[in-house]
Amino acid sequence: MVVVHGTVAPGFEAVAAAFERGFAGRPDMGAALAIRYRGEYVARLWGGVADARTGRPWSPDTSSVIFSCTKGLMSLAIARLVEQGLVDYDAPVARYWPEFAAAGKARITVREALSHRAGLSAPRISLSTEQMLDWGFITAALAAQEPIFPPDSGYAYHALTHGWLAGEIIRRVSGLTPGQYLRQEMAAPLGASVHVGLPPELEPMVTHLVSYPGQVSANLPPPPEPNWPLLASTLGNALPPALISETGGFNDPRLHAAEIPGAGGLATADGLATIWSAAVTTTEGIRLVGDAVIEQATREQSGGPGIWPGPPPYYRWGMGFMLDAEARRLLTPRSFGHDGAGGQVAFADPAHAVGFAYLTNRMESPPDSRGNDIVTALRDILAR
Repeated sequence: MVVVHGTVAPGFEAVAAAFERGFAGRPDMGAALAIRYRGEYVARLWGGVADARTGRPWSPDTSSVIFSCTKGLMSLAIARLVEQGLVDYDAPVARYWPEFAAAGKARITVREALSHRAGLSAPRISLSTEQMLDWGFITAALAAQEPIFPPDSGYAYHALTHGWLAGEIIRRVSGLTPGQYLRQEMAAPLGASVHVGLPPELEPMVTHLVSYPGQVSANLPPPPEPNWPLLASTLGNALPPALISETGGFNDPRLHAAEIPGAGGLATADGLATIWSAAVTTTEGIRLVGDAVIEQATREQSGGPGIWPGPPPYYRWGMGFMLDAEARRLLTPRSFGHDGAGGQVAFADPAHAVGFAYLTNRMESPPDSRGNDIVTALRDILAR
């Protein structure tokens, strides 16, 4: 068995046991868990390897790509701007980003953009990696593009484009890029190592991601043509379908350094749990967003079968936040946050004042019990 390091508070030993079980049969895996309860750590655990090629061990300072957990952070940034009166969920995106009104998009609201209802889940043209890394290019392309389905006629997961839609609103309103806003307004005041656009000096601490596809249902319906869901996650030629290769995709340092706010965040488990804790309770002396805006931001906007439905169960979203659903069980029905490709889980829970983050470099396809088992153990503890 992999040796697990760190500490767990008395009464929370079951989450440590669930974390340790996640390593069974996975000797080349690394992972970390951080849980803050009422602002204080009740679990800080890590183990395994950060890079199986060299044997470099996972440490408390290890950063990992958090994939779509990044969307949760961008949604939290927008919620802060709503609380400050700088953004209105029901306002047209074009109020803040005038060029966005092109090609019939003048009436698309911030609410629709955040809840995967804008009709911009994928580009109409195949993009290269270099174009994906060019902020000005990608945001101009989205501003000019005609929606691929009628806005607000349903939802389709905006796997990558969600980040540029939210990120450009943040940039236009605050004058900061989304990575700068995250660092200056959220992460740095909390002492949290969470980044969209990784500083070069932190690159040596990044995990190497490995892919294990796991189970794939033989009963999936054939994809649409064009395959919009695939294009949503690859942008054509910008990323491999698995999102990583040995040295490419999200193993490429160029992607770590760039601002890809739909999927390219990097964080330590401690840093990510701290931000989510501060979303619902005072943490390190800071509360990031108040209860009233959180309540507004976590009302369901999208759920059930989407424009191109796969098999159930389905996810649910508020204003960009993933909500508790059968497809992704969080702590309570009031929990909100976002999971990420391969097994990442990060969320806040206002009912119990919890900030939670589980990160791993071994990417597995659903069903994946590693993070879910830890959440279940935590739920049982708090129920007592």
